[in-house]
Amino acid sequence: MNVVEANNIVKTFGDVVALEGVSIAIEEGIIYGLLGPNGAGKTTLIRVLTTLLKPDTGTATVGGIDVVADPVGVRHKIGLAGQFAAVDDFLTGRENVEMVGRLYNLSKEDAARRAEEVLERIHLIDAADRPVRTYSGGMRRRLDLAASMVGRPQVLFLDEPSTGVDPGSRLDLWDLIEELVDTGTSLLLTTQYLDEADRLADRIGVIDRGSLIDEGTSDELKDRMGGNVVEVHVIPDDRATAAGALTTVAGGELVTEGQALLVPAIDGARTLTAAVRALDDVGIEPQDIGLRRPTLDDVFLTLTGHRAEERRRDEAEDVSQDGGRRV
Repeated sequence: MNVVEANNIVKTFGDVVALEGVSIAIEEGIIYGLLGPNGAGKTTLIRVLTTLLKPDTGTATVGGIDVVADPVGVRHKIGLAGQFAAVDDFLTGRENVEMVGRLYNLSKEDAARRAEEVLERIHLIDAADRPVRTYSGGMRRRLDLAASMVGRPQVLFLDEPSTGVDPGSRLDLWDLIEELVDTGTSLLLTTQYLDEADRLADRIGVIDRGSLIDEGTSDELKDRMGGNVVEVHVIPDDRATAAGALTTVAGGELVTEGQALLVPAIDGARTLTAAVRALDDVGIEPQDIGLRRPTLDDVFLTLTGHRAEERRRDEAEDVSQDGGRRV
């Protein structure tokens, strides 16, 4: 059973096309990872699915309820933790969670009981009665997650939950997210971090420039590159010649990643042997050559023509130059 369905969602902001016919279906009880750089359309899709934005065209349901026809019904079934912790610095952690519980129409007693439960689960019970302004960034992120859980949502939407969180807190968040799904919550997670998608997501959708360009499990996406890849390093003066020789071995699917040339190893070790011979035929001795399994970064590079990290850097430069934030 699909707990979230989006069909041909289009959303524009003036001349900017934020979503261009995006369709996804998320099964109940899984983590679905939406992977893409800043500006890809991840947050816009989350806002459509959580009733914060209306799509220009297309339809979407959450828990079987249409997000446009019955937004209030959808809100009773969901929890949302956005990119930035939406907590009140002047309230305690407990007061923040109880306030959200009351917004879910829980009674005062039920809100207090649920706040106690989720703060215990989120490992914040010892700090529950401290003002939030004394919390670390990781604690604030966990508190935001606790608030999104207080209404026992059927579907939890997490928009880049580990952005700005230190490495230790990030691992804690990952453990917590996995625990949530083990107890029956379905989860849509957006991320620009390849390792986060690889670790957490049962299925991954790759989104770039407003379009969903591929979808599958982590292993399925990697296998579509032919499983393993041959990674080749040569001196800069030999790169063009080496690329020409390896293109034949790659069947036209040669990918450049930084200083490396990547050849999909469809035939495994035989592809490695063929690559060595092709380089030898043109008189090139590689600095390094080896067979390895592709990463999600390889997948992203193959699908989009750029690394996820490069797109994030480009977006940051665009924002710094025009003083705005892209959708």
